[in-house]
Amino acid sequence: MANRTEQLAARVDPTRMERIRYASALQGTSVSTFVVEAAYERAEQVIDEHRSTLVPSDYFDQLLAALDEPPRAIPELVAAARKVAEAPAFEQL
Repeated sequence: MANRTEQLAARVDPTRMERIRYASALQGTSVSTFVVEAAYERAEQVIDEHRSTLVPSDYFDQLLAALDEPPRAIPELVAAARKVAEAPAFEQL
């Protein structure tokens, strides 16, 4: 197991704390271990949910078709890029 050097603290209302104590006792673990494991499992679930994006297949096909198109210049972006390229990196005093 990794070296545990970080600390986690939380304020909990009595009803929730009672349920947490009960659940940790049912699993035969300390409240601390139960809370850390539950939080870690939830963190993994949230991260997994945000790793990919699902879109309808027709939308995906349109996206791929758009990416295959040759690039087109957008005048406002060309002007903005030119302005930045011509501006000094910093002002001298």
